[in-house]
Amino acid sequence: MNKYLGHPSQLSGVEEVILAKGKGKGMTLLEVRNGKGLAFTLSADRAMDLSRVTFKGDNFGYFSPCGYVAPQFFDGRGNGFLKSFTAGFLTTCGLTAVGSPCTDNGEELPLHGTISNTPCEQYGYSETEEEIILRACVRDASLFSHQLLLEREYRCSKQENKLTLCDKIKNIGSQDAPLEVLYHCNIGYPLLSEHTVLSIPAEKTAPRNEHAKTGLADCLTMEKPQRGYEEMCYYHTLSKGLISVYNPDIQKELLLSFDPSELPYFTEWKMMGEHEYVLGIEPGNCLPDGRDVMREKGILETLSPSAEKIHHLTFEFLERKPLC
Repeated sequence: MNKYLGHPSQLSGVEEVILAKGKGKGMTLLEVRNGKGLAFTLSADRAMDLSRVTFKGDNFGYFSPCGYVAPQFFDGRGNGFLKSFTAGFLTTCGLTAVGSPCTDNGEELPLHGTISNTPCEQYGYSETEEEIILRACVRDASLFSHQLLLEREYRCSKQENKLTLCDKIKNIGSQDAPLEVLYHCNIGYPLLSEHTVLSIPAEKTAPRNEHAKTGLADCLTMEKPQRGYEEMCYYHTLSKGLISVYNPDIQKELLLSFDPSELPYFTEWKMMGEHEYVLGIEPGNCLPDGRDVMREKGILETLSPSAEKIHHLTFEFLERKPLC
């Protein structure tokens, strides 16, 4: 026990707050500090996604123009997702649909699924001298359809600026269920600028469409915000899941690591627009082209009854000076 402290929250801990106004009114947020410079916010009403992340005073994520939006405002039709896409540092897409709206096996599927607009059924947290642990349970289920349960756990070190996420997805129903998950990690200013160095150890890179093909040679090069910019997406084939985002201007770096055997697909979303200035680094078990396309390609993952799938992500937040 630190005898210098009147209360442990002087240095670290978890505090629950409730938003008072706007479309986010009533949302419960968990604000977490590790005492080493890492601070982040989790949204209990949005699948316990990471809305804000700061490291020693600098913001690392992107907040979209719509800001916080509570689940009751979610429009689950077509591209309605965009009206409540806070983005934040991490939005979970899935659990049975990712990417473009489509119709698959007679089911109409909206952009990026519904899990990120689903409140947690349960959540809790605890703290030791070494780490802060946060857990949540989110249900993605429908009568006569899929029945999936997401058990989510964050572990935040108090010894170093590292945050790990472990997701366990269970099929608690009596029929096979499609499983599509994409971890939509959104990097924003000031970590993101035209001076940001993006490192993706790709063995192969493919543009999503003809427009993205025009920028393929510069897909890792960030640019200044531009009016009228049209998004570009790239599919990187990786044997090692280690992504670096470094900005020498603030001398800070984000390292994202994951296991490609768990999450075999990686999407880069490059959006350099004015006020829509964001870099998406997105590991997943699918590509964001719609579930019908994944089925046609024969790469749609399914979970049988009682089966489960586990995904791990690790975020490291570092300070370092430029090498030259």
